[in-house]
Amino acid sequence: MKNGVIVALFFLASAAYSQQDAQKDLNALVVQDTAKAPQYGWKHSVVGGLTLGQVSFTDWAQGGENSLSYGLMVGGKSELNKERTNWSNSYKFAFGQTRLSSQGLRKTDDEISLETLFRYKLQPEFGLYASATLQTQFANGYRYETDGTAIPISSFFDPAYLTQSIGVVYTPIPEIITRVGPALREVVTSTYYGYADDPKTADIEKVRVQAGLESVTGVRWELMENVLFTMRLSIFMPFDDPGRMVVRNDNGLAVKVGKAVTMMLTTQIWVDPDVSPRTQLKESIALGLSYNFF
Repeated sequence: MKNGVIVALFFLASAAYSQQDAQKDLNALVVQDTAKAPQYGWKHSVVGGLTLGQVSFTDWAQGGENSLSYGLMVGGKSELNKERTNWSNSYKFAFGQTRLSSQGLRKTDDEISLETLFRYKLQPEFGLYASATLQTQFANGYRYETDGTAIPISSFFDPAYLTQSIGVVYTPIPEIITRVGPALREVVTSTYYGYADDPKTADIEKVRVQAGLESVTGVRWELMENVLFTMRLSIFMPFDDPGRMVVRNDNGLAVKVGKAVTMMLTTQIWVDPDVSPRTQLKESIALGLSYNFF
């Protein structure tokens, strides 16, 4: 009888211990599933950056030009994620100038970029979308002749590029999103109508509206804890003249050196036959202060 009681107590203790282990395993699975589950609701991020550069010479025998430069940038994104829908709004504002000796201030950076994108999820990777984008600038732009003469060629909202599109969106992995669909592209001008005017007509058009097919691919990849690579490739093919495609490629590599110091490498490639027959390229390397507001 005594042995029977001991055996019974042994089995009860084993069962209790197994139940505790099972509960621990269940709790671990719940935590793991919660970590993998998509996060719903609003998510905001805003980043600001400042770069400064200065060179001064006094009686410097080897020669040189005094220079002073600065650059300001604010970029951010607000995203509302739900089970069946996703609405993201991104923006970037950048402005920079350089003073070189007696040439006065000259603009080195000037950008206003806004985008809103609404997605309806048919599957985790596939869905439908509607989007609208705006790209323009803050200040006057000039072309400088060899004799230093400044010829104005652009100003605020002149030109402005607006695009609206609907279609299919594909997200193979969270770091990459690509979409394609029919689109309307408007070029809006007021004074500098050469960006929108059709030279084939006698009238002067200050607004150009084109229907076409748009493809946009975005990449946001954290290569390391302190290294972020971003890329945006947009292609617009007008239906009336498919050979005159507009291509814009923006690439950025941000390397966090410290808590508030970031090195930024950016390149922009722009192909627009209505603006220039040649491929436009812009490249910059900057080391400056950055701050995550939230």
